[in-house]
Amino acid sequence: MQNLYKKWILLAERRSHLALWSTFLKWIVLGGAVGVLAGTASAFFLKSLDYVTNVRMENGWLLFLLPVGGALVSYMYMKYGLNSAKGNNLILEQIGEGKETIPLRMAPLVLFGTLVTHLFGGSAGREGTAVQMGGSLAEWFGKIIRIDAVDRKILLMCGISGGFGSIFGTPLAGTIFGLEVIAIGLISHRALLPCFTASFIGDLVATRLWGAHHIHYQIGFVPAIEIPIVLKVVLASILFGLVSLLFSELTHALKRVYAYLFKNAVFKSAVGGLLVILLVSLTGSRDYLGLGLPLIEESFQSDAAPFAFLWKLIFTSVTLGAGFQGGEVTPLFAIGATMGNSLADILGLYAPFLAALGFIAVFCGATNTPIACFIMGVELFGSEGAVYMFIACMVSFLFSGHTGIYTSQRIGVSKSRLLTIPEGTTLTSVKNLRRQQEKKD
Repeated sequence: MQNLYKKWILLAERRSHLALWSTFLKWIVLGGAVGVLAGTASAFFLKSLDYVTNVRMENGWLLFLLPVGGALVSYMYMKYGLNSAKGNNLILEQIGEGKETIPLRMAPLVLFGTLVTHLFGGSAGREGTAVQMGGSLAEWFGKIIRIDAVDRKILLMCGISGGFGSIFGTPLAGTIFGLEVIAIGLISHRALLPCFTASFIGDLVATRLWGAHHIHYQIGFVPAIEIPIVLKVVLASILFGLVSLLFSELTHALKRVYAYLFKNAVFKSAVGGLLVILLVSLTGSRDYLGLGLPLIEESFQSDAAPFAFLWKLIFTSVTLGAGFQGGEVTPLFAIGATMGNSLADILGLYAPFLAALGFIAVFCGATNTPIACFIMGVELFGSEGAVYMFIACMVSFLFSGHTGIYTSQRIGVSKSRLLTIPEGTTLTSVKNLRRQQEKKD
């Protein structure tokens, strides 16, 4: 079999179209296989997440077990996690120049940890779980078929796309997200077909085969393109970008503070759980727990509380900073949608319209993926407001600066020529570079 494969490679090298067809078929098969794995994992996760959320809503006393749940998850990661605790950053590192292995155990660990977080009321999302499951399953599959280093990176990108596309029901956004999140300003077109296949198949498997469902929101009235409205959208988008910057910086800062004050990860998560309970007592509301889906629905159907976006931001940063498992994206949707709703009266714009722009723009600023977020907006809200969506994502991307929720995300191209950042620098290294430059100055 090995000799037959080598002969095929030699023949393909002499026949360009045969080489192209070989590549096409290869990645349809491999990307499709990753899509099946990621879509199945996402469907199971979505159904389980709905179940534990309903249990929490029906049993309010579970919130008081959040410190115990956080401690349990942190203990599991300490005992069995190996390098799984790096989460999404581990996958991004391996697609870059990382030499570590992504363990298969990452999938069940992050699934268990996220379900525990939501069962007891932590404020977290689901994208991180889907991406980590997709990445670890793609790594496992790659080992079975013995792919080389180059194809391994593409397969991991397929895992990201398959997980993202299937968890949100947005196969096109999932495709671009897997390409765009690796490095700011750079996209690998070599992985375009594999990532699309994984995302498209993943979404089909999750929805058509396993019956997972996704929530879609109505944007309603979209204003005509007029200069005053464009200027208002630009202003709102600047604020969306700054809020995404605030979220990223606060979450990372809290992680450092927690780690400094509490050397034991188990105790750290328990304290984080206590702080969430304290925040619930302070606000007198449980609306900021979990994914935040009721907040999003409220933003599109009525008036959100003026500072709901800020409370959701604080709840999520406190939860994730303490080491609870789960993603950031769905809470970012809630932060953006509620903020857009709150700004609508001030700017004199239709609330669901601005909520939709905030929904994608805050997410965009925190992940540095403007094209994926724009496409997600079109998939979720339709193309009527496409121009405004593009403006919102573009402006938010710029004003969020070189920050983001994924610290291992590389900077391929600086957002400004006035900011000199070496190619390949990660977001976590940017501050160190700035300090060095300030000392030189």
